[in-house]
Amino acid sequence: MSTRFALACGALAAVILATATGDQWSDHPALASVMAVGVPTAVAPPAAGLPAGQAPAAPGCNPRASLRPRGPLPAPGQMPAGSTMARIAQRGHLIVGIGQDSYPLAFRDKDLKLAGFEIDIVRDIAEAITGDRERVVFRPHPAAGRLEPVRSGQIDLVVAATTITCPRREKVDFSAVYYEARQRVLTNRGLGITGLDDLRGKHVCAALGTTSLANVLADRSKPIPVGEPTPSDCLVLLQLGEVDALSSDDTQLAGMAAQDPRIEIVGPQLSEEPYGIAINKDTPDLVRFVNAVLERRAQDGRWRAGYERWLTLLGPLPLPPTPQYRD
Repeated sequence: MSTRFALACGALAAVILATATGDQWSDHPALASVMAVGVPTAVAPPAAGLPAGQAPAAPGCNPRASLRPRGPLPAPGQMPAGSTMARIAQRGHLIVGIGQDSYPLAFRDKDLKLAGFEIDIVRDIAEAITGDRERVVFRPHPAAGRLEPVRSGQIDLVVAATTITCPRREKVDFSAVYYEARQRVLTNRGLGITGLDDLRGKHVCAALGTTSLANVLADRSKPIPVGEPTPSDCLVLLQLGEVDALSSDDTQLAGMAAQDPRIEIVGPQLSEEPYGIAINKDTPDLVRFVNAVLERRAQDGRWRAGYERWLTLLGPLPLPPTPQYRD
């Protein structure tokens, strides 16, 4: 079996798995055609005046607008009776879906302990509810299908570099934005590639179930999209020469480039990717509570400390995202 054929079979299997686990393919219907390495059978052109891969928002939809916190945070261990937070405290731990290998957002450090910018956020939420930062059960999930466990109530939150979109808001609710990422392109050095415009007809990998893959599919330069379960899988293919580039959020690409001097980020940003925490739509009290924790992190310096610890490879310290609320 050739490496290329094996790759195609792997991509096909990943798409079947994503479909079976309830992935949000309806965000971008053309994604369903990425069955293997090769040109998809049909790709709708992007809407006029919109960035590649971004469908028009539903009327009145502001994807960044969440539910406003109500009053000060209660003391840890003293959650309002009958609230979602009280049920979590009674259980004894928070259950959170995370990315599996996304340095510097969520990864295993040299001691095999989970660490990263997003892990700090999760532990802050757990501490605010239970008084103990360690009372978290982490459930790693690939991007494809990551929203289904929180939608079905199996887990409390998903904190996994998830871009807030209006179609996703139809399935789950989201916190306010906790980080503003940008999609870009990563490739091997010395190839003269300066962005997607130089990748017409070339293989560009992105993770299944992501806005990154949708944007690659819809780009006017018409690269050949390759879907893999995680950006790290795409990185392996790039290092092996099986694809010409990979595209993902700058948070993930910068971590990859920092660990491998043979690769580099090229070209301008392709899109804005506002990260939010996915929360079940039936638990609005938890949405408001999480937003209160995020506001406190921005005000007491923890957001800044997290950036300086994990994300300085992305550039100078920005301001924390300004929360937007719909009520």
